[in-house]
Amino acid sequence: MKIEMDMYQQIRKRYLNGESQRSIAKSLGISRQSVKKYCDGSAHPEKRKEYNRSPVKVTKEVEDFIIGCLKSDEEDNIKKQKHTAKRIYERLVDEKEFTGGESTIRNAVKKLRAEQLVPPQSNVPLSYEPGEAIQIDWGEATAYLDDKKRKLYTFCARLCYSCDIFVQVFRAANEQAFLEAQQRMFDFFGGVPRRVIFDNAKVAVKEGFGTYAKPQDKYFSFSAHYAFELEFCNPGKGNEKGLVENLVGYSRRNFLVPLPRVSSIEELNQKLLEDCLKYREKHHIKGRSNAVNVMYQEEKQFLNPIPPYRFDTSKTKIVSVDDYSTACYERNYYSVPTKYLRKDVTVKGYGNDIQIFYQNEEIATHIRNYYSGKTEYKLEHYIDLIERKPRSVFNAKPVKQNVTEELLIWGKQLPGGNREMVKLLRLCLDYGEEYILSIKEAIPGHIVPTVDMIRAHLSKPVDTPVLNLNKEIAVEEVDLNKYDKKYGMVVQ
Repeated sequence: MKIEMDMYQQIRKRYLNGESQRSIAKSLGISRQSVKKYCDGSAHPEKRKEYNRSPVKVTKEVEDFIIGCLKSDEEDNIKKQKHTAKRIYERLVDEKEFTGGESTIRNAVKKLRAEQLVPPQSNVPLSYEPGEAIQIDWGEATAYLDDKKRKLYTFCARLCYSCDIFVQVFRAANEQAFLEAQQRMFDFFGGVPRRVIFDNAKVAVKEGFGTYAKPQDKYFSFSAHYAFELEFCNPGKGNEKGLVENLVGYSRRNFLVPLPRVSSIEELNQKLLEDCLKYREKHHIKGRSNAVNVMYQEEKQFLNPIPPYRFDTSKTKIVSVDDYSTACYERNYYSVPTKYLRKDVTVKGYGNDIQIFYQNEEIATHIRNYYSGKTEYKLEHYIDLIERKPRSVFNAKPVKQNVTEELLIWGKQLPGGNREMVKLLRLCLDYGEEYILSIKEAIPGHIVPTVDMIRAHLSKPVDTPVLNLNKEIAVEEVDLNKYDKKYGMVVQ
């Protein structure tokens, strides 16, 4: 009979208290053999005897048949139509007159399938020649831009020979950022590797995957210009570019912790470039004979030169400037100087910036907005118009979007009203708002500062340095007879 845990407890306690096995068995109504088995604690009711039945021996002929089924599945490569252990057993019975049990075949299939399978985590040690290849990838990070928490995308690259690194951040991981990042990467390394290894992301691949991937048209054009081969990884195979996969996490933990607090994405990218240079100078990868800097200097000599023509990585559109002096680009609006009203301009969208041209001349630049329905104004584009229409100054969107609340409050207190405010805005454009406000704060508190007072501080006379001279200057006497003798003069 099965001994339950409460009965086992009584057997152990009563035996330890000196009661005989016969008495315990009689009082509990169990056999003396059960009491003998459990009384001294050498066995436990929950322990089950291992099943040691020897299965039917699988012959070499049966093993070959199973391996043939598995290889047939691999060649056909149809995931939903593969041999199961049950199906292999049925075929063995029908085709080979197998007389053993199904469990025997199940165990044999499990064993042989494991022997045929290469573990997915296994990696082949790789070696690269100088300048042969570079691995690139995207990651994500968070930073404070102008005190606002932003999600950013990190572009990471690593040379396969020297393991030198390159990291930059972008507002989006789109095609323009992707191409611009690689262009900056070539500039940073001082040359172009012969192969670029990337995953199967849509930003680079139009269709297919791995060796069958077809690149996006613009990326193919970009690679043709910089003369590198495209190599795409298989989907979900991060181990195929393990060098840069490690860099994504390393850069986030070491370059972006604590969360950076910067005024602009350009400032953050400059910091990242400095971090990459420090890595190059100081890092030594375990298992390598030389430091990163030594190997990079060697690899640099084997990189292909950067072509003289700079590939245009932007997405370009020609649009007409509307009556509010803004140009629409991908559902957002960007201001231009009012003199280009109703003219056709060329808008170039890069990863982080917008550049606007008129007849090949750059007329405006903006931070690229990835929201929808937003308008970016620059005060300098509207100041001439506001000077002609001063009554609009306090309601003008370019003013509200670009100046601080402190400056607006001061402007409303000026005795000259709207016109004085316009003059104040002009000074802010010429000298910077922060500097103008610092002059205002320097004026005594009981005086209401005016624009004229500000101008007076801007035109302070330059202090002329004063030279302190002694009242008496010692002069040594000169014997002029020496000159008379030298030039043959008669000495009287």
